[in-house]
This record gives sequence, structure tokens and C-alpha cells, in this order.
Amino acid sequence: MELSVLDYIVFFVFVAGVVAFGCSFFRGSRKGASSFTKAEGNVPTWVVGMSIFATFVSSISFLGLPGGSFSGNWNQLMFSLSIPVATWLAAKIFIPLYRGIGSVSAYQFLEDRYGYWARCYVAVCYLLTQVCRIGSILLLLAIPLNTMFGWDVSSIIIATGVLTLVFSVLGGISAVVWTDAVQGIVLIVGALACALILTFGMPEGPGQLFRIAAEGHKFSLGGLGLTLREPTVWVVLVYGIFMNLQNYGIDQNYVQRYMTARSTKEAVRGTLFGGLLYIPVSLVFVYIGTALYSYYTASPDLLPAGVTGDKVFPYFIVHGLPAGLTGLVVASLFSAGMSTVSTSVNSSATIFFTDFYSRLAKGSGAKGSEMKVLYLSSAVVGVAGILVGLAMQRINGVLDAWWKLSSIFSGGMLGLFLLALVCRKPVKAAAMVAVACGLAVIAWMSLPVFGSPIHTYLTIVFGTTTIFLVGFLLTRLMSKNGNN
Repeated sequence: MELSVLDYIVFFVFVAGVVAFGCSFFRGSRKGASSFTKAEGNVPTWVVGMSIFATFVSSISFLGLPGGSFSGNWNQLMFSLSIPVATWLAAKIFIPLYRGIGSVSAYQFLEDRYGYWARCYVAVCYLLTQVCRIGSILLLLAIPLNTMFGWDVSSIIIATGVLTLVFSVLGGISAVVWTDAVQGIVLIVGALACALILTFGMPEGPGQLFRIAAEGHKFSLGGLGLTLREPTVWVVLVYGIFMNLQNYGIDQNYVQRYMTARSTKEAVRGTLFGGLLYIPVSLVFVYIGTALYSYYTASPDLLPAGVTGDKVFPYFIVHGLPAGLTGLVVASLFSAGMSTVSTSVNSSATIFFTDFYSRLAKGSGAKGSEMKVLYLSSAVVGVAGILVGLAMQRINGVLDAWWKLSSIFSGGMLGLFLLALVCRKPVKAAAMVAVACGLAVIAWMSLPVFGSPIHTYLTIVFGTTTIFLVGFLLTRLMSKNGNN
């Protein structure tokens, strides 16, 4: 695919600008761990909100939502419609909780309730998840860029990872949230531009787009049946509620942003703004996929054979957009990936510092020592993520396998948090048994060897419910018997 000189200029100027902007926060991030991990709690509300929005969006959303609606319907939109439930609960329960505790780590709460084992378990799960998340995002970002530019996939993974790591390490959380805000704005502009060009670029006008889409049943939200084997409206909605509750309730990526706000009230406003903003933006992405279906149905000669699913949108970006705008939209796609990677790097370094180094290396809290640990842990996580991304392209089906393994790592986290919130008198043994039972259910549903008949979307639902119910019942039983 050939891009114009203007597209290259727009793309490279944007990338260079983002890296330079992120590095400009270096002086402020050197003041200490508080500056590096939570910007001393001095980030404006709108930046907190845009950062939360950009954290939620990734190259998976940028390509996956249009690709899914192009091949299917608007079933994916049900996931977005569950966000208000999660953001409301975050505003009412989780944000006041974390800011009341005062720790930048989301997992201090679990140690207070069940001891260090719970904090350590969840922190390790989180770190494993984030390293592989970085690798997944880098690979998913490299594939369309390879299609557009013709660059080597491995080179794209390494270059993207290194560039993002540079400003993440130098600028700390301030660089992450402010670049998130810029990247989020560019992403929205690029998506809206694509939607408008597709809408008014139909041979017979916008009406033709909606007519072709309606004839293809593209506006359907999915089946209304009660089966657990298919991604029906109800399955996706319930999955979305649990998954978004995990995101907004216990994910360090989000919790850390709550702590960067100037007050609890501003953290709540930023969270509601960032979370609810994703709903109309995801609608735009889903609409783009439907519009692509109508566009290429009306002009089938414009789409080469073999270009389907997730490949259609990148193809349109290069061949269907005017020069300059193509570069901007490619920059939007690139920004989505960079935002996700920078977020994971900083949050992982924060968890290593707060949950392991500060907790275990008592008496070694000098500012110089703190910053060395944060810089080194950021670098290690970033390099590990790059290596995972490189490995994933060499193993058939590794990405799908990882998504299932990530359910095992993260699926036990939400249930333990909910148990700790509800049980007034925590019982450590009950929590341990509950987590073991929940992980067994998650493994049964996730791993192909067991052949679970239930759709994988419901893995987190059944895993979380198992941990909570088993833990709650055992806690009641053991409390009556006088056990702690």
C-alpha cells in the first residue's frame, strides 16, 4: 500500500511530538515516588477523564470494533452499554475507598483485610497480565502498520515499545495521563472523520448506506435467547458488567488515575466523563464497520479478495481517505496502542514499587533509591512486553491462548475484592479456599482440554461468582465456629 509524502510527514511529526511532549515531564517526575506514580495528586479533571478514556481504548478497539461489525452486527455495543453500571459503582464505592486508604496501590485494601498473601497474589496476577497485555497490543498494532507501510512486524514492535517506554520512564504518570489526553482527542477526530467520509461517500448518498446495512441485518444487537453457548445480548451485557466492574473497580491502571486527581470529587467527575465518553466513541467505531460493509457492498470492485474482518478498516484508511487525513488516522491508531502500553508500563512499575519493594525493603526509602527502582522496573516490564510481542508472532494461536490464560490470572481478582468489601469480619482461610475454587472454575472454562460448553465471555462471571459465594458462605460458617 502506497502512502503519500504528506501522510508520512503527519504520522512522524505526531509520533515525535508525543514522545517529546511526554519527555518534557522528566523534571517533575524526578521529585520522588509520589510524583512518578500519582503526579502528586494535581492533575486536572478533564485530563483524568481523557486518560481513563484512552486507557479503555486500544488498538483492539480501533480495529476490533469496526472489524466485528463489518463481519457481523452491533452485538459488541452491548459491552459499552454496561459501562454506566461500572462507573456508577466506582464513583460510589471504589474511588472513595482508595482515596480514603491513601495508597496508590489498589491492592493495599486486600492486605488490610486478608493479609499480605492476598495482596501479593493479586499483584503477581496483575503484573503477568500487564506484561502480556503490552505484548498483545504491540503485536496487534504492528500487524495493520505492516499492512499499511510494509514495515517489518518485529521492527514495528521493537520501535513502538522503545518509543513508548522512553517517555513512560522519563515522564512518569504525568507524561502518561497528559499524552493520553492528546492521543484520545486525536483518536476521536480520526474516527469521526472516517465515519463522515464513509457516510457521504456512498454512490447514492447516506440513505444507501443505511438501506444496505438494514438489508444485511447489520444493526442487530444479537440474539435474545437464553443460551450460554453464544454471545447473545444477555451474555455480552453480563460479561460487560463484570469486566467493566473489574476495570473501573480494581484495575491499577484506573485506580492510579483516581489518585492523580486533586480531590475525590474531581476523581469521580473524571471517571464518569472518561467512562461515559467511551460509549458514543465505541458507537462511532461500530458504525464505521457497518458503513464499510455498505460502502464495499455498493462498490465491490474497490475491495480486493481476501481483505476481510479486521483488515478492511486499515485498507480503507490507506485507499479511501484523502492525503494527510490518512496520516492523521494512522497516527490515531498508533496513539491508541502507545497509550495502552505507556499505561501498563507505569502501573506495573507502581505495583512493583508499592506492593513488593516498599513493602519488603523497609528502611530503603531514600528518594534516589525509589526512583532507581521505578525506572528499572518500568524498563524491565517494557522490555518483557516487547519480548512477549515478538514471541506471539512466532507461535500459532498464542494470542487466543493468552486471552484464555489472562482469564485465569485476572478472573480471581474481582471476586476476592467483592468478598473483602462485603464481609465485615474477614476470614483468611475462607478467602484462600474461595480463590482456589474460583480458579478451578476459571481453568475449566478457559482451557480447551476441558471442553466447557459455556461461552468464554462468561469465564469472569462464573469465576467471580464462585469466589464470592464460596468465600461468603465459608466466612459465615467459620465465624460462627470462632475461626479467623
